[in-house]
Amino acid sequence: MRFRAATVDDWPSIWQFLREIVAAGETYTYPRDVTEETARRIWLVDPPGRVVVAVDDGVVVGSAKLNPNQLGPGSHIAGASFMVAPHAAGRGVGRRLGEHVLGLARADGYRAMQFNAVVSTNTRAVALWRSLGFTVVGRVPEAFAHPTKGYVDLLVMHRRL
Repeated sequence: MRFRAATVDDWPSIWQFLREIVAAGETYTYPRDVTEETARRIWLVDPPGRVVVAVDDGVVVGSAKLNPNQLGPGSHIAGASFMVAPHAAGRGVGRRLGEHVLGLARADGYRAMQFNAVVSTNTRAVALWRSLGFTVVGRVPEAFAHPTKGYVDLLVMHRRL
């Protein structure tokens, strides 16, 4: 598996799994019926943000975006989002992508990384981020409308770099 900066030519591959993940409504706060145009605008961030892809045997199996979590005086804290193609789940793509993006954030001079909305029932993601040194610094009760579990909490997770 290798990691590289995403190009506009990668968008169709990213959109294929992003659409599936978002439509399931279990892990992202994006509208379940997000249009391709809106998703592209959300995911393909402008500099100083970055978008990377994980490629395995020539196939895009994951993507991440890295950007300042806030503007101005809060821009020294990174934010990031990650998606792994469902067909590649359980192969370590998320872990390796997370480690790669943490390295990019350090290289870009960020002092920490913060996730603003980790769905509490997304136990695989919560466990992954904890194993990579993130801690839960906040909990927003019933902030996410899960399609089968009802209203569940969103976690704010943080890690110093």
